[in-house]
Amino acid sequence: MPHDVICLGEVMVELSLNDATPDTAGVGFAGDTFNTCVYLKRRAPGLTVAYATKLGKDKLSDRIVALMETEKLATDLVLRSPDRMPGLYAISTDETGERSFLYWRDRAAVRTLFEPPALDLAALAGTGMLYLSAITLAILSRDDRNRLFDGLAALRASGTKIAFDSNYRPALWPDRETAQAEIERAWRMADIALPSVDDEMALYGDRDETAVLARLNAWGVTDGALKRGAQGPVALDGAAAPACAPAPKVIDSTAAGDSFNGGYLAARLAGKSPVDALKAGHDLAALVVQHRGAIVPRDVMGARQ
Repeated sequence: MPHDVICLGEVMVELSLNDATPDTAGVGFAGDTFNTCVYLKRRAPGLTVAYATKLGKDKLSDRIVALMETEKLATDLVLRSPDRMPGLYAISTDETGERSFLYWRDRAAVRTLFEPPALDLAALAGTGMLYLSAITLAILSRDDRNRLFDGLAALRASGTKIAFDSNYRPALWPDRETAQAEIERAWRMADIALPSVDDEMALYGDRDETAVLARLNAWGVTDGALKRGAQGPVALDGAAAPACAPAPKVIDSTAAGDSFNGGYLAARLAGKSPVDALKAGHDLAALVVQHRGAIVPRDVMGARQ
């Protein structure tokens, strides 16, 4: 069924490691597009926001669905595999808030998104916006990526806006050349683009952010935000660059880009100006990185959720 926004991708079990208590770990649930989905809905509670993925029929999958319901996300696009479970990752952060990860996701249910029970992209016609990332692409086989791109093209032709975040993770791709080609396909299809300067330079070898912007603009990517961490974002067309204060203290940078995307997209969908949307994304990210975990408690964000 159509929704105002659909976020598509992987949500995983998150184990939070702490050197002070090495024999225990916190258990949560996160994933790049899922984090964005949660933050977007909190910032735009009046929109119908759905998360599309595939989970298992296990207790952890049940807990993920329960979390979605708590966050008031529509769950009608959550498929359930009879013989697979969600992926899992462990995260630790150093004294500067920088992250390190261990992953167990090769058998994650979402990798069979287009196998029965399969996601029917044609049934999503009428959706206002569909958001995905390069991680969404990377976890799929080549044939399934082609199915996804075909479906996105049809949705876009029917009026659905496509929003995309590069989120380049080399370990998920067979080689850099494949990642370059597939992510370029997505950029050329994106109506709203949310690249990070570090990811783009690492993937395409651009010498600086000017080169990143020039390449993306040459591909027709002119609407969206280039994320630059503590420096603050700039509009992809160069027309806006708000004054942004960095976070006073970074505790955990896990969902910095994801929360930016949620705040930015919520502001855009509310009709805010490009400058206001850039600032909304940055301010939310600056708040989130001052707390541990990909998804901060609702009360941290105040009354406007």
